[in-house]
Amino acid sequence: MRCDRCKKETYSTIMSKFNTQMICLDCEDAEKKDPRYQEAVAAELEACRDGDFNFPGIGFQA
Repeated sequence: MRCDRCKKETYSTIMSKFNTQMICLDCEDAEKKDPRYQEAVAAELEACRDGDFNFPGIGFQA
């Protein structure tokens, strides 16, 4: 499979906290350093608590 963000081949992906991209672990590490990461995590958690399991995220700016 390929990372939706960097397009590198990978054996493992996780969904981005910013959008619905499936990203590799390297992109996840970079994402965690984004100043808005905690905002994205909180928004996703709030959406799930409200029953929105298809939350599109707060958007990612590269």
